[in-house]
Amino acid sequence: MKIIKRIEHDTLGEVAVGADKYWGAQTQRAVENFTIGSRKMPFEIIEGLAYTKKAAAYANCSLNVLSEEKRNLIAAVCDEIIAGQLTEHFPLAIWQTGSGTQTNMNVNEVISIRGEVLRSGSSDPKSRLLSPNDDVNKSQSTNDVFPTAIRIASTKLVFTKLIPAIENFLKTLDKKVAEFKDIVKIGRTHLMDATPLTLGNEFSAYKAQIDNGLRVVKAALPHLMQLPLGGTAVGTGLNTPKGYDHTAVMFVNQFTGYNFTNCPNKFEAMASHDAMVEMSGALKQLAVSLMKMANDIRLLASGPRCGIGEITIPANEPGSSIMPGKVNPTQCEALSQVCCQVIGNDVAITTGAMQGHLQLNVFMPLIGFNLINSIHLLSDILNTFNAHCLSGIKPNRENIKYYLDHSLMLATALNTHIGYENAAKIVQTAHKNGSTLKEAAVTSGLVTAEEFDEWVNPQKMV
Repeated sequence: MKIIKRIEHDTLGEVAVGADKYWGAQTQRAVENFTIGSRKMPFEIIEGLAYTKKAAAYANCSLNVLSEEKRNLIAAVCDEIIAGQLTEHFPLAIWQTGSGTQTNMNVNEVISIRGEVLRSGSSDPKSRLLSPNDDVNKSQSTNDVFPTAIRIASTKLVFTKLIPAIENFLKTLDKKVAEFKDIVKIGRTHLMDATPLTLGNEFSAYKAQIDNGLRVVKAALPHLMQLPLGGTAVGTGLNTPKGYDHTAVMFVNQFTGYNFTNCPNKFEAMASHDAMVEMSGALKQLAVSLMKMANDIRLLASGPRCGIGEITIPANEPGSSIMPGKVNPTQCEALSQVCCQVIGNDVAITTGAMQGHLQLNVFMPLIGFNLINSIHLLSDILNTFNAHCLSGIKPNRENIKYYLDHSLMLATALNTHIGYENAAKIVQTAHKNGSTLKEAAVTSGLVTAEEFDEWVNPQKMV
């Protein structure tokens, strides 16, 4: 089958492009020059660029530097992009120039060519009303619009996906804290027996950690929502009409429904990406908390006969291809792997963000991809772990009571009555002889049976 081509051109000359493609010469060069990996630029960034281009067109028109006809054409194509109707026309890999120029031009070219198809039905370069550089990219540089797109994309994901997932997770933890509030169990420090607490106390720590994670995510949003739009090449706003930056951000808010602000120092927002580092740090904190929780749950659920077994978790799948009847903590393992990946993403973001040189950081595709990836992963795992593990956790009261009754650390309650050293001798004797704590205490002559029952009461120790 013969592939029909059309000839596009840029400042380097002519390039053949598939006739059914809405991209132009610069995109085609990038397709051929950046054959790196299989991952494409995330759609969320493309969508963020579409919001940015639409807002820029409206700002330029309102400031009398772009016609209404061109504005409307640009906006119409941007709406198609946002609706996910043109995704096959954004073929570029993540791994390209560090400013994201190729993807910015990909969006500019698609808007230009698709705009002409909407206007006249033709993709002929000679008839195009919209220039990708002079019209679609008017008052813009990749250096300000690409970080703007990442901020729009990640902000939208945090609001629509991550925060709801965290809040639903917290609701389940609330229920578990209430459900387990009166179940007294033995505590463990250094993985060794410690004084009692309730299972509700134990789960309240997880809830507090996730509460704190939600707080830091929300606290990172105001910085992330400062847009450098209007800074153009280095932050000065060269080639923009007066008032463009504030007007463009106003239109971004109108089209997205969020309250982005104009970055107070565009030089900072383009030469560095500390706002993304801050949000990634919040995601890392959440991942650290979730990893701790996952480790605890799989330890507490270990068994069923030769582990701790103080809780049971849902049996979602057979756990072994060779050991019949085995059930594994698969959701804990999936959660742990996601946490490792998010922490790894944070390392990549941190490394990329500290590579800013002079007026521009050129690690933006790396930073944007990893930030978006982390938000997606955390949101998804919070939802799946909540549905398939956390909500189905039940206490194993028999095991909890057994460990509580046989713990030697209940002797801690004797400290204030007979002193630490005497209590330690009782513990050592009980452990050596295999007797109960009460038997060793009474045998020592330091405590009567009645005193022991009064002083060593786990219900009063929590």
